[in-house]
Amino acid sequence: MRRTPNAKVLAIVLAGGEGKRLMPLTADRAKPAVPFAGIYRLIDFALSNVVNSGYLKVVVLTQYKSHSLDTHVTKTWRMSTMLGNYVAPVPAQQRVDKNWYLGSADAIFQSLNLIHDEKPDIVVVVGADHVYRMDFGQMVDQHLETGAGVTVAAIRQPITLADQFGVIEIDPSDSRKIGRFREKPTDAVGLPDAPNEVLASMGNYVFDADVLVDAVTKDHDLEGSRHDMGGDIVPSFVAQDAGYVYDFKDNEVPGSTDRDRGYWRDVGTMDSYYDAHMDLVSIHPVFNLYNYEWPIYTSHSPYPPAKFVHGYQGRFGEALNSMVSPGVVISGAQVFNSVISPNVRVHSYASVMDSVVLDGCEIGRRANIRRAILDKNVAVAEGATIGVDHEHDRARGFDVTEAGITVVGKGSRVDA
Repeated sequence: MRRTPNAKVLAIVLAGGEGKRLMPLTADRAKPAVPFAGIYRLIDFALSNVVNSGYLKVVVLTQYKSHSLDTHVTKTWRMSTMLGNYVAPVPAQQRVDKNWYLGSADAIFQSLNLIHDEKPDIVVVVGADHVYRMDFGQMVDQHLETGAGVTVAAIRQPITLADQFGVIEIDPSDSRKIGRFREKPTDAVGLPDAPNEVLASMGNYVFDADVLVDAVTKDHDLEGSRHDMGGDIVPSFVAQDAGYVYDFKDNEVPGSTDRDRGYWRDVGTMDSYYDAHMDLVSIHPVFNLYNYEWPIYTSHSPYPPAKFVHGYQGRFGEALNSMVSPGVVISGAQVFNSVISPNVRVHSYASVMDSVVLDGCEIGRRANIRRAILDKNVAVAEGATIGVDHEHDRARGFDVTEAGITVVGKGSRVDA
Protein backbone atom coordinates (compact mmCIF):
# COMPACT_ATOMS: atom_id res chain seq x y z
CA MET A 1 0.00 0.00 0.00
CA ARG A 2 2.98 2.31 0.56
CA ARG A 3 5.52 3.68 -1.86
CA THR A 4 8.20 2.67 0.68
CA PRO A 5 7.34 -1.04 1.02
CA ASN A 6 10.63 -1.99 2.68
CA ALA A 7 10.23 0.38 5.62
CA LYS A 8 8.54 -1.28 8.58
CA VAL A 9 6.41 1.35 10.29
CA LEU A 10 4.92 1.50 13.79
CA ALA A 11 2.39 4.23 14.55
CA ILE A 12 2.14 5.68 18.06
CA VAL A 13 -0.96 7.72 18.86
CA LEU A 14 -0.56 10.02 21.86
CA ALA A 15 -3.97 9.92 23.53
CA GLY A 16 -3.26 10.81 27.14
CA GLY A 17 -4.53 14.38 26.96
CA GLU A 18 -6.50 15.63 29.93
CA GLY A 19 -8.33 18.29 27.93
CA LYS A 20 -8.98 20.80 30.72
CA ARG A 21 -10.11 23.48 28.24
CA LEU A 22 -12.88 21.15 27.02
CA MET A 23 -14.56 20.92 30.41
CA PRO A 24 -17.26 19.84 31.10
CA LEU A 25 -17.01 17.45 28.11
CA THR A 26 -13.83 16.01 29.65
CA ALA A 27 -15.21 15.76 33.19
CA ASP A 28 -15.25 11.95 32.99
CA ARG A 29 -13.55 11.15 29.67
CA ALA A 30 -10.19 11.80 28.05
CA LYS A 31 -10.07 14.46 25.35
CA PRO A 32 -9.54 11.96 22.47
CA ALA A 33 -12.72 10.16 23.56
CA VAL A 34 -14.91 13.26 23.24
CA PRO A 35 -17.73 12.60 20.73
CA PHE A 36 -17.60 14.50 17.47
CA ALA A 37 -19.83 14.88 14.40
CA GLY A 38 -22.57 12.66 15.75
CA ILE A 39 -21.17 9.14 15.47
CA TYR A 40 -17.41 9.62 15.89
CA ARG A 41 -14.87 10.16 18.67
CA LEU A 42 -12.00 12.60 18.15
CA ILE A 43 -9.47 9.77 18.09
CA ASP A 44 -11.20 8.22 15.07
CA PHE A 45 -9.71 10.90 12.82
CA ALA A 46 -6.10 10.18 13.80
CA LEU A 47 -6.60 6.41 13.63
CA SER A 48 -8.40 6.61 10.27
CA ASN A 49 -5.54 8.66 8.84
CA VAL A 50 -2.99 6.13 10.08
CA VAL A 51 -4.75 3.05 8.70
CA ASN A 52 -5.75 4.75 5.44
CA SER A 53 -2.04 5.52 5.03
CA GLY A 54 -1.41 1.77 5.11
CA TYR A 55 0.07 1.57 8.62
CA LEU A 56 -1.68 -1.24 10.44
CA LYS A 57 0.46 -1.71 13.54
CA VAL A 58 -0.75 0.97 15.93
CA VAL A 59 -0.45 1.58 19.66
CA VAL A 60 -2.55 4.16 21.50
CA LEU A 61 -0.93 5.58 24.64
CA THR A 62 -3.62 6.57 27.16
CA GLN A 63 -3.56 8.04 30.65
CA TYR A 64 -6.28 10.36 32.02
CA LYS A 65 -9.81 8.99 32.54
CA SER A 66 -9.19 6.47 29.80
CA HIS A 67 -12.02 3.97 30.33
CA SER A 68 -14.32 5.45 27.68
CA LEU A 69 -11.40 5.79 25.26
CA ASP A 70 -10.08 2.27 25.91
CA THR A 71 -13.56 0.82 25.43
CA HIS A 72 -14.08 2.65 22.14
CA VAL A 73 -10.69 1.67 20.71
CA THR A 74 -11.04 -1.96 21.82
CA LYS A 75 -14.54 -2.39 20.41
CA THR A 76 -14.09 -0.37 17.23
CA TRP A 77 -10.53 -0.80 16.02
CA ARG A 78 -10.15 -4.50 15.37
CA MET A 79 -7.62 -5.59 12.77
CA SER A 80 -7.06 -8.95 11.13
CA THR A 81 -4.40 -10.72 13.18
CA MET A 82 -3.32 -13.00 10.33
CA LEU A 83 -0.60 -10.55 9.26
CA GLY A 84 0.09 -9.31 12.78
CA ASN A 85 -1.94 -6.11 12.44
CA TYR A 86 -3.41 -4.41 15.51
CA VAL A 87 -4.62 -1.24 17.19
CA ALA A 88 -3.77 -1.64 20.86
CA PRO A 89 -4.63 0.79 23.67
CA VAL A 90 -1.75 0.91 26.16
CA PRO A 91 -2.39 2.61 29.52
CA ALA A 92 0.32 4.35 31.52
CA GLN A 93 2.08 1.51 33.34
CA GLN A 94 4.86 3.06 35.48
CA ARG A 95 7.27 0.63 33.84
CA VAL A 96 10.28 2.89 34.48
CA ASP A 97 9.56 4.46 37.87
CA LYS A 98 6.60 5.52 39.99
CA ASN A 99 5.74 8.54 37.85
CA TRP A 100 2.87 8.70 35.40
CA TYR A 101 3.62 10.27 32.02
CA LEU A 102 5.38 13.59 32.60
CA GLY A 103 4.93 14.71 28.98
CA SER A 104 4.55 13.36 25.47
CA ALA A 105 8.25 12.45 25.16
CA ASP A 106 8.13 10.70 28.54
CA ALA A 107 5.08 8.74 27.40
CA ILE A 108 7.14 7.31 24.55
CA PHE A 109 10.16 6.72 26.82
CA GLN A 110 8.02 4.78 29.30
CA SER A 111 6.64 2.74 26.37
CA LEU A 112 9.92 1.87 24.65
CA ASN A 113 9.15 -1.81 25.19
CA LEU A 114 6.57 -1.44 22.40
CA ILE A 115 9.26 -0.29 19.96
CA HIS A 116 11.71 -2.93 21.13
CA ASP A 117 9.08 -5.66 20.65
CA GLU A 118 7.92 -4.51 17.19
CA LYS A 119 11.40 -3.56 15.86
CA PRO A 120 10.17 -0.99 13.28
CA ASP A 121 12.39 1.01 10.96
CA ILE A 122 10.17 4.11 11.18
CA VAL A 123 7.94 5.43 13.96
CA VAL A 124 5.07 7.78 13.09
CA VAL A 125 3.94 9.73 16.17
CA VAL A 126 0.58 11.51 15.97
CA GLY A 127 -1.76 13.37 18.28
CA ALA A 128 -5.25 12.07 18.95
CA ASP A 129 -7.44 15.14 19.15
CA HIS A 130 -7.36 16.99 15.82
CA VAL A 131 -9.88 16.90 12.98
CA TYR A 132 -8.28 16.48 9.55
CA ARG A 133 -7.34 14.07 6.76
CA MET A 134 -3.70 13.28 6.02
CA ASP A 135 -1.73 10.64 4.14
CA PHE A 136 1.23 10.02 6.44
CA GLY A 137 2.92 7.94 3.76
CA GLN A 138 3.83 11.09 1.83
CA MET A 139 5.44 12.52 4.96
CA VAL A 140 7.38 9.28 5.52
CA ASP A 141 8.59 9.42 1.91
CA GLN A 142 10.02 12.91 2.45
CA HIS A 143 11.59 11.84 5.76
CA LEU A 144 13.44 8.99 4.07
CA GLU A 145 14.46 11.17 1.14
CA THR A 146 16.01 13.90 3.31
CA GLY A 147 17.60 11.64 5.92
CA ALA A 148 16.08 13.81 8.64
CA GLY A 149 16.47 13.14 12.34
CA VAL A 150 12.86 14.20 12.81
CA THR A 151 10.25 15.39 10.34
CA VAL A 152 7.54 17.64 11.76
CA ALA A 153 4.19 18.11 10.00
CA ALA A 154 3.19 21.76 9.81
CA ILE A 155 0.21 23.68 8.54
CA ARG A 156 0.17 27.26 7.29
CA GLN A 157 -1.62 29.66 9.63
CA PRO A 158 -2.08 33.46 9.63
CA ILE A 159 0.89 35.18 11.27
CA THR A 160 -1.58 36.90 13.62
CA LEU A 161 -2.23 33.49 15.23
CA ALA A 162 1.44 32.62 15.70
CA ASP A 163 1.25 33.11 19.47
CA GLN A 164 -1.15 30.15 19.67
CA PHE A 165 1.17 27.53 18.13
CA GLY A 166 4.61 26.04 18.04
CA VAL A 167 6.01 27.92 15.03
CA ILE A 168 8.57 26.59 12.57
CA GLU A 169 10.89 29.04 10.84
CA ILE A 170 12.51 27.44 7.80
CA ASP A 171 16.20 27.44 6.97
CA PRO A 172 16.89 29.98 4.18
CA SER A 173 19.13 27.45 2.43
CA ASP A 174 16.57 24.62 2.39
CA SER A 175 12.79 25.09 2.52
CA ARG A 176 12.38 21.63 4.06
CA LYS A 177 14.80 22.20 6.93
CA ILE A 178 13.84 23.82 10.24
CA GLY A 179 15.89 26.90 11.05
CA ARG A 180 14.19 27.63 14.39
CA PHE A 181 11.34 26.08 16.36
CA ARG A 182 9.63 28.56 18.69
CA GLU A 183 6.75 28.07 21.11
CA LYS A 184 3.99 30.68 20.71
CA PRO A 185 6.19 33.59 19.56
CA THR A 186 4.84 37.14 19.55
CA ASP A 187 7.40 38.25 16.94
CA ALA A 188 7.06 35.47 14.38
CA VAL A 189 8.69 35.78 10.97
CA GLY A 190 6.48 35.13 7.93
CA LEU A 191 7.28 32.59 5.23
CA PRO A 192 9.39 33.67 2.25
CA ASP A 193 6.59 32.78 -0.18
CA ALA A 194 3.81 34.02 2.13
CA PRO A 195 4.90 36.83 4.52
CA ASN A 196 1.50 36.85 6.23
CA GLU A 197 1.67 33.15 7.13
CA VAL A 198 3.69 30.92 9.45
CA LEU A 199 4.17 27.17 9.65
CA ALA A 200 2.48 25.85 12.81
CA SER A 201 3.33 22.42 14.16
CA MET A 202 0.47 19.92 13.82
CA GLY A 203 1.84 17.66 16.56
CA ASN A 204 2.66 14.86 14.08
CA TYR A 205 6.21 13.53 13.73
CA VAL A 206 8.23 10.93 11.82
CA PHE A 207 11.43 9.39 13.22
CA ASP A 208 13.80 6.60 12.40
CA ALA A 209 13.08 4.21 15.25
CA ASP A 210 16.62 4.07 16.65
CA VAL A 211 16.88 7.87 16.52
CA LEU A 212 13.63 8.27 18.49
CA VAL A 213 14.72 5.74 21.11
CA ASP A 214 18.01 7.57 21.59
CA ALA A 215 16.32 10.98 21.77
CA VAL A 216 13.71 10.15 24.41
CA THR A 217 16.25 8.17 26.45
CA LYS A 218 18.61 11.14 26.62
CA ASP A 219 15.70 13.48 27.35
CA HIS A 220 14.62 11.32 30.29
CA ASP A 221 17.84 12.13 32.15
CA LEU A 222 18.05 15.76 31.04
CA GLU A 223 17.67 18.13 33.97
CA GLY A 224 15.12 20.87 33.36
CA SER A 225 13.41 19.13 30.45
CA ARG A 226 9.62 19.23 30.27
CA HIS A 227 9.79 15.89 28.44
CA ASP A 228 7.64 17.26 25.64
CA MET A 229 7.91 16.31 21.97
CA GLY A 230 7.37 19.83 20.65
CA GLY A 231 9.01 21.73 23.48
CA ASP A 232 12.12 19.59 23.99
CA ILE A 233 12.68 16.80 21.46
CA VAL A 234 12.16 18.82 18.27
CA PRO A 235 14.35 21.78 19.38
CA SER A 236 17.15 19.35 20.22
CA PHE A 237 17.11 18.03 16.64
CA VAL A 238 16.97 21.56 15.27
CA ALA A 239 20.07 22.42 17.32
CA GLN A 240 21.81 19.45 15.66
CA ASP A 241 20.76 20.66 12.19
CA ALA A 242 18.64 17.51 11.83
CA GLY A 243 15.08 18.86 12.04
CA TYR A 244 12.95 18.95 8.90
CA VAL A 245 9.42 20.17 8.20
CA TYR A 246 6.69 18.63 6.07
CA ASP A 247 4.34 21.28 4.67
CA PHE A 248 0.76 20.01 4.95
CA LYS A 249 -0.22 21.91 1.81
CA ASP A 250 1.75 19.33 -0.19
CA ASN A 251 -0.33 16.43 1.13
CA GLU A 252 -2.70 14.99 -1.46
CA VAL A 253 -5.54 12.90 -0.01
CA PRO A 254 -7.67 10.89 -2.45
CA GLY A 255 -11.15 12.33 -2.88
CA SER A 256 -10.33 15.74 -1.42
CA THR A 257 -11.73 18.89 -3.03
CA ASP A 258 -10.41 22.41 -3.35
CA ARG A 259 -12.78 23.41 -0.54
CA ASP A 260 -11.70 20.89 2.07
CA ARG A 261 -8.09 20.20 1.02
CA GLY A 262 -5.72 21.16 3.81
CA TYR A 263 -8.44 21.30 6.49
CA TRP A 264 -7.10 20.91 10.05
CA ARG A 265 -8.68 21.95 13.31
CA ASP A 266 -7.27 21.79 16.82
CA VAL A 267 -10.44 21.37 18.88
CA GLY A 268 -8.75 22.22 22.14
CA THR A 269 -11.37 24.69 23.39
CA MET A 270 -15.15 24.64 23.55
CA ASP A 271 -15.37 27.41 20.96
CA SER A 272 -13.07 25.57 18.50
CA TYR A 273 -15.00 22.34 19.13
CA TYR A 274 -18.23 24.15 18.31
CA ASP A 275 -16.75 25.87 15.25
CA ALA A 276 -15.48 22.55 13.89
CA HIS A 277 -19.02 21.19 14.07
CA MET A 278 -20.38 24.20 12.25
CA ASP A 279 -17.81 23.50 9.52
CA LEU A 280 -19.70 20.27 8.83
CA VAL A 281 -23.26 21.42 8.32
CA SER A 282 -23.15 23.87 5.43
CA ILE A 283 -24.45 22.78 2.03
CA HIS A 284 -20.87 22.57 0.80
CA PRO A 285 -19.05 21.68 4.04
CA VAL A 286 -15.59 23.02 4.78
CA PHE A 287 -14.71 19.52 6.00
CA ASN A 288 -16.35 16.81 3.93
CA LEU A 289 -17.27 13.65 5.84
CA TYR A 290 -18.65 12.22 2.59
CA ASN A 291 -15.25 11.50 1.06
CA TYR A 292 -15.53 7.74 0.66
CA GLU A 293 -12.04 7.46 -0.86
CA TRP A 294 -10.53 8.32 2.54
CA PRO A 295 -13.21 7.22 5.03
CA ILE A 296 -13.33 8.09 8.71
CA TYR A 297 -13.91 4.79 10.49
CA THR A 298 -15.90 4.29 13.66
CA SER A 299 -18.62 2.15 15.17
CA HIS A 300 -21.84 2.94 17.00
CA SER A 301 -24.76 1.15 18.56
CA PRO A 302 -27.25 -0.63 16.27
CA TYR A 303 -29.82 2.16 16.19
CA PRO A 304 -32.45 2.36 13.44
CA PRO A 305 -32.42 5.16 10.84
CA ALA A 306 -33.41 8.65 11.93
CA LYS A 307 -37.13 9.41 11.78
CA PHE A 308 -39.05 12.66 11.22
CA VAL A 309 -42.73 12.65 12.15
CA HIS A 310 -45.71 15.02 12.01
CA GLY A 311 -46.21 17.63 9.33
CA TYR A 312 -49.36 19.69 9.83
CA GLN A 313 -50.84 22.66 11.70
CA GLY A 314 -47.46 24.21 12.45
CA ARG A 315 -46.16 20.96 13.86
CA PHE A 316 -43.40 19.90 11.47
CA GLY A 317 -40.71 17.33 12.12
CA GLU A 318 -37.81 18.63 10.02
CA ALA A 319 -34.07 19.25 9.99
CA LEU A 320 -32.37 21.68 7.62
CA ASN A 321 -28.62 22.25 7.11
CA SER A 322 -28.06 19.65 9.81
CA MET A 323 -26.45 16.27 10.41
CA VAL A 324 -28.84 13.79 12.03
CA SER A 325 -27.52 10.49 13.37
CA PRO A 326 -29.16 7.03 13.59
CA GLY A 327 -31.74 6.48 16.31
CA VAL A 328 -32.90 10.11 16.32
CA VAL A 329 -36.61 10.92 16.35
CA ILE A 330 -37.59 14.50 15.50
CA SER A 331 -41.28 14.61 16.33
CA GLY A 332 -43.02 17.75 15.16
CA ALA A 333 -39.93 19.83 15.98
CA GLN A 334 -37.55 21.97 13.99
CA VAL A 335 -33.77 21.51 13.83
CA PHE A 336 -31.60 23.98 11.94
CA ASN A 337 -27.84 24.20 11.39
CA SER A 338 -27.11 21.62 14.06
CA VAL A 339 -25.45 18.26 14.66
CA ILE A 340 -27.70 15.71 16.36
CA SER A 341 -26.04 12.60 17.76
CA PRO A 342 -27.52 9.08 18.06
CA ASN A 343 -30.63 8.23 20.09
CA VAL A 344 -31.77 11.84 20.63
CA ARG A 345 -35.46 12.72 20.94
CA VAL A 346 -36.73 16.17 19.98
CA HIS A 347 -40.40 16.58 20.87
CA SER A 348 -43.19 18.63 19.30
CA TYR A 349 -42.85 22.39 18.82
CA ALA A 350 -39.28 22.33 20.15
CA SER A 351 -36.63 24.31 18.29
CA VAL A 352 -32.91 23.48 18.07
CA MET A 353 -30.73 25.97 16.20
CA ASP A 354 -26.95 26.29 15.72
CA SER A 355 -26.28 23.59 18.31
CA VAL A 356 -24.45 20.33 18.99
CA VAL A 357 -26.51 17.69 20.78
CA LEU A 358 -24.71 14.54 21.97
CA ASP A 359 -26.06 11.02 22.45
CA GLY A 360 -29.20 10.21 24.36
CA CYS A 361 -30.50 13.72 24.99
CA GLU A 362 -34.22 14.31 25.42
CA ILE A 363 -35.54 17.72 24.37
CA GLY A 364 -39.06 18.37 25.63
CA ARG A 365 -42.02 20.00 23.93
CA ARG A 366 -41.68 23.72 23.17
CA ALA A 367 -38.08 23.78 24.41
CA ASN A 368 -35.84 26.36 22.74
CA ILE A 369 -32.13 25.59 22.21
CA ARG A 370 -29.82 28.23 20.67
CA ARG A 371 -26.02 28.09 20.11
CA ALA A 372 -25.48 25.37 22.68
CA ILE A 373 -23.57 22.15 23.28
CA LEU A 374 -25.42 19.47 25.20
CA ASP A 375 -23.34 16.56 26.49
CA LYS A 376 -24.77 13.04 26.64
CA ASN A 377 -28.11 12.24 28.30
CA VAL A 378 -29.18 15.81 29.02
CA ALA A 379 -32.91 16.05 29.75
CA VAL A 380 -34.50 19.36 28.72
CA ALA A 381 -37.92 19.92 30.28
CA GLU A 382 -40.99 21.14 28.41
CA GLY A 383 -40.73 24.86 27.69
CA ALA A 384 -37.11 25.15 28.91
CA THR A 385 -34.59 27.41 27.16
CA ILE A 386 -30.83 27.07 26.68
CA GLY A 387 -28.65 29.70 25.03
CA VAL A 388 -31.43 32.31 24.93
CA ASP A 389 -30.44 34.21 28.08
CA HIS A 390 -26.79 33.80 29.07
CA GLU A 391 -27.24 35.26 32.54
CA HIS A 392 -29.98 32.73 33.19
CA ASP A 393 -27.70 29.98 31.84
CA ARG A 394 -24.88 30.98 34.18
CA ALA A 395 -27.26 31.20 37.13
CA ARG A 396 -28.17 27.56 36.50
CA GLY A 397 -24.50 26.56 36.58
CA PHE A 398 -23.94 26.16 32.83
CA ASP A 399 -20.71 27.26 31.20
CA VAL A 400 -20.91 30.06 28.64
CA THR A 401 -17.86 30.44 26.39
CA GLU A 402 -16.24 33.67 25.22
CA ALA A 403 -18.08 33.30 21.90
CA GLY A 404 -21.41 32.88 23.68
CA ILE A 405 -21.86 29.11 23.42
CA THR A 406 -23.76 27.58 26.34
CA VAL A 407 -22.42 24.17 27.43
CA VAL A 408 -24.54 21.76 29.48
CA GLY A 409 -22.77 18.91 31.26
CA LYS A 410 -23.45 15.21 30.92
CA GLY A 411 -26.65 13.92 32.48
CA SER A 412 -27.94 17.35 33.50
CA ARG A 413 -31.61 18.15 34.01
CA VAL A 414 -32.66 21.50 32.53
CA ASP A 415 -35.92 22.81 33.96
CA ALA A 416 -38.16 25.50 32.52
